Amino acid sequence: QVQLVESGGGLVQPGGSLRLSCTASGTIFSPYVMGWYRQTPGNERELVAFITDSTRTYYVDAVKGRASISGGSATNTVDLQMNNLKPEDTAVYFCAAAPTAANVRNSEIQYWGQGVQVTVAS
Repeated sequence: QVQLVESGGGLVQPGGSLRLSCTASGTIFSPYVMGWYRQTPGNERELVAFITDSTRTYYVDAVKGRASISGGSATNTVDLQMNNLKPEDTAVYFCAAAPTAANVRNSEIQYWGQGVQVTVAS
């Protein structure tokens, strides 16, 4: 059984930083793409960033320049470092895994983590 387990959420002040981590366990199709989505109440999950098995990365415009994703299927982990956090970054962040980058872009996710709350407030 595949599990994605996240850690690292919490409360941080505007302008602060945090690092989210996700570890995959079980037998996952290989290679695969790992990424992060986020969701706020009443809204759909939105893609934040992903990393492919060849370590190609993608970031949504809202976090470009403030986020860095690392890891990937070779390590079965994916970390998301976010800096200069803003109140609008407040959301539940979900780790995700899918066979291809196109799957991730289209929200065709094979496995989800349970989600971790990130709150940016003073």
